[in-house]
Amino acid sequence: MTERTWTLLTNHGRVLLLLSRMPDARLRDIATEAGITERSVQAIITDLEESGYVTKTRVGRRNTYRVNRRQPFRHTAESGHRVGELLDLFSEP
Repeated sequence: MTERTWTLLTNHGRVLLLLSRMPDARLRDIATEAGITERSVQAIITDLEESGYVTKTRVGRRNTYRVNRRQPFRHTAESGHRVGELLDLFSEP
């Protein structure tokens, strides 16, 4: 039997956490930290922006990201919780 590999957080959740910790990070930096491609990070950030979880602001040649902590989770089972609760769980002391 082959052992399957999986994680509890999706790539979307991981990128959201990374953006909250590193709002000025480049796509390359997020991709390296998340262990996914830059193209995947770009698509995920687009998803997060379109859904109101992240706001992107252009500063010179770089982007700065702001996570909307008040945005509710998308799945109905967690919709009573806000993204800020997840960010707080993973924030460094």
